[in-house]
Amino acid sequence: MKKFLFWGLMVCGLMTDRAVAGAVAAIKPSRQMTVDTLTPMGLCLENYSYAYPVKYITLNIQHQTLKMAYMDVQPEHPNGHTIMLLHGKNFNGAYWGNTAKMLAGKGYRVIVPDQIGFGKSSKPDQLQYTFQLLARNTKAVSDSAGVSSVIVLGHSMGGMVATRFTLMYPSMVEKFILEDPIGLEDWKLKVPYQSADDWYKREIKQDYASLKKYEMESYYHGTWSPAYDEWLNVQAGWTLSPEYSRIAWNSALTYDMIFTQPVCYEFSQIKTPTLLIIGELDRTALGKNLVPDSVAKTMGNYPALGKAAQEKIAGSKLVLLQGVGHVPHVESFSRYADVLLSFLNQ
Repeated sequence: MKKFLFWGLMVCGLMTDRAVAGAVAAIKPSRQMTVDTLTPMGLCLENYSYAYPVKYITLNIQHQTLKMAYMDVQPEHPNGHTIMLLHGKNFNGAYWGNTAKMLAGKGYRVIVPDQIGFGKSSKPDQLQYTFQLLARNTKAVSDSAGVSSVIVLGHSMGGMVATRFTLMYPSMVEKFILEDPIGLEDWKLKVPYQSADDWYKREIKQDYASLKKYEMESYYHGTWSPAYDEWLNVQAGWTLSPEYSRIAWNSALTYDMIFTQPVCYEFSQIKTPTLLIIGELDRTALGKNLVPDSVAKTMGNYPALGKAAQEKIAGSKLVLLQGVGHVPHVESFSRYADVLLSFLNQ
């Protein structure tokens, strides 16, 4: 009970990582958790360690003071370039660990934000989420880090944030990379509108089993590997938290943002050198379970959607990874890394 009280009273990001580590050292989870040893996660993952030190900026948004977390990985031998890694909806910055290590080894400075509402960043009681807001917050991180030029890589929902960031701040972006981004199609043309309350009713019922079923079907084409456990366990651990209702509400608000703010209509405005890395087996689509099977089968065809996006973005390059699903940098890191580095070296 004391550890739950500690999480509930703590304001995300207001304590240093060192203080947090000391306060929750006794309940630090193993990275080999299973459903039987699942640990409740703190509201801002206070009891979960990232691969690199976490910093925070303070944001004053909609009459609230919020904390936004990020990692800033400095290379031993800088090449003069910075790359920003933007996480997906059911993830946080930690799953970029291997990518950050690889890129830092190549001389890149790597900045990895947790968006507001995700990971170690604040979970507000109420927020009008927009991709413009998330892009603006992301720029605030780069400004705080003293970075004026970035390569932007966005995965899944992070691809929508990356797209909006590139559209809003085109002079800042050297190169633009989308890894299995959602938002390549406008789901509201096929799926009945769901209010934030509707999304919340779904999210509040989530547990380990339902999350694993969704990820196995949507992300990993019916397969599972121990490499996927850690990222599932962080999400599932949140469902055991006494603060889960707030986490579920933020998740509902961001689902509403994703559903109502597609970016696919603006790809033609992007003039930045662009790479799309697409898992050929990816079939992720928001609201598939809300439509008849005949309609669901027309959604989330990532090879076709990737090709359509490539045709809209002048001069862009598309690479399909055969036998790979929604999260190439987790499922097939070496193949993904080869494609990414080849593009960065051009």
